[in-house]
Amino acid sequence: MRVPDHDAPVETMWEGRFIVTKKRGRWEYVSRARGIRAAAILAVDQGDVILVEQYRVPLGRYCLELPAGLIGDEGGADESAETAAARELEEETGYRAAHIETIGEFFSSPGMVSESFALVKATGLTKVGDGGGEGDEDIIVHRVALGDVAAFVAARRAQGVAIDVKLLMLLTGSVFG
Repeated sequence: MRVPDHDAPVETMWEGRFIVTKKRGRWEYVSRARGIRAAAILAVDQGDVILVEQYRVPLGRYCLELPAGLIGDEGGADESAETAAARELEEETGYRAAHIETIGEFFSSPGMVSESFALVKATGLTKVGDGGGEGDEDIIVHRVALGDVAAFVAARRAQGVAIDVKLLMLLTGSVFG
């Protein structure tokens, strides 16, 4: 089967510090610059999950999300997803994980963005700081009982908070089965 535009050359339309807009045949899409990848962290501890909420400029409002961060932006091109996830978890939430394991690679919006993220599971959490991110990130940390996630998400949505698609796995319980 022939896939339209599969063999078309890739053109860079614009490049910034963190993203690149590209065109391949009729398709326009966005990629991360410099080969940087992302890690999303499913941090679970004693029946609770750690979530973060932060203002996202592209949405124009706060968004409820899993803790996450870039791989390789501080640790170099050979930084592992697990190392980046451990660093980001502590920076954003103030929790340190005793165990971090990669669940797999996922794509959040493959019709528009080529970016993938490594989903990691962090367990054995110890509170070692306040979290909140670095600089002006102003991250709000939520510790939510797994059984209360659906109600918590509904309440935040009702208050106008955007909900990251990765929270669907918590709502379906698919990561714990």
